[in-house]
Amino acid sequence: MKTLKLEVELKNNIKPENSTLSMKIGILCYPTYGGSGIVATELGMSLAKKGYEVHFISSELPARLDMTNPNIFFHKVNVQTYPLFKHQPFDIALSSTIYQVVKLYKLDILHAHYAIPYAYAAFFAKQMLKEENADIPLVTTLHGTDITLVGQHPSYKHAVEFSINHSDTITTVSESLKNDTLKFFQITKDIQVITNFIDNTEFTNLANCERYQFATPDEKILIHVSNLRPVKRVNDVLEIFNKVEKSVKSKLLILGDGPDLEVINDFIHHNPHLINKIKLLGKVDNLYQVLKFADVFLLPSEQESFGLAALEAMAAETPVISSNAGGIPEVNTQGETGFLAEVGNVEAMASYAIKLLTDEGLLQEMKQKAKARAMEFDLVNILPLYEKMYEGTIKNFQNKK
Repeated sequence: MKTLKLEVELKNNIKPENSTLSMKIGILCYPTYGGSGIVATELGMSLAKKGYEVHFISSELPARLDMTNPNIFFHKVNVQTYPLFKHQPFDIALSSTIYQVVKLYKLDILHAHYAIPYAYAAFFAKQMLKEENADIPLVTTLHGTDITLVGQHPSYKHAVEFSINHSDTITTVSESLKNDTLKFFQITKDIQVITNFIDNTEFTNLANCERYQFATPDEKILIHVSNLRPVKRVNDVLEIFNKVEKSVKSKLLILGDGPDLEVINDFIHHNPHLINKIKLLGKVDNLYQVLKFADVFLLPSEQESFGLAALEAMAAETPVISSNAGGIPEVNTQGETGFLAEVGNVEAMASYAIKLLTDEGLLQEMKQKAKARAMEFDLVNILPLYEKMYEGTIKNFQNKK
């Protein structure tokens, strides 16, 4: 009878009662273009494509979220303004929204991307749910600055530590970040490493973005993509290019927006001979198309938990010249997919770039190896790890009841 029931269910596209695809997942994330928001959004959309019901909870619609999939739901956190509050209580509104969504849609699991405020708010939502015997497990994925920068500030550190330790499962996006978490916080639970990923299919059959719009045939193209914060060391990007351009006819494309935009403008002001060599493109929708015709990607960051931008470049067959900070060496392999140097060693990075750009054979070889490395982090390899982690978290949570 069970076999007959299963056949009927499959024939009528009904999910079996014990199917993991009936799982309802709540994803809490920042809506911006930052790494954690992008990864959370891509993860949720990939899960929805497989048939899971995915609920996004955030202050705004996540930047890359495709709402055309019927398995995707978005719940905006509405913060009621009140003159008494100098700063509106977003965390309280977030906890209330999480509570309401879990209750209304009967979610099976919550996945907080970034400790502040999502894991913290999720904990308080869970306390409210527990009062009604409706508690569900919480996964917290740590992405980087919630540990290495923001989380270490005295105003947040104890709250971050508390929310991590009260998560049912903890994951980080790299071994480097796992080590930093254990170094800076008193963590009482195991930490799983599930790396960031990329959907390599998005880099095939790209619309032809005309290279001539940015450079002449005899010019090489260097590119940098970031949120232009001080930790990205944009000044190093500019100094590297300044040295490279003296030896190799080239252009520098900078994509993104942020506080160090003025650093770039000031650099150009003091180096007017580069005014037509450096192009600021801001935030672009066709990032992958631009990456596709770049020759070298520059990532001299002071800190990177993983280096998602480097992985995106490699998926577009663009070798990476980077620092060896944080989790970057777990992505960029020295002498294979690019080159690495110590943070701040502009001379070495510029020398590596010149070496690569003046040896066409080496450049083409590294382009192929960069793509091959990116395939190792493909969605098809990483998504099953998340599915297995969800299943294990739910099972362990239920066993503790």
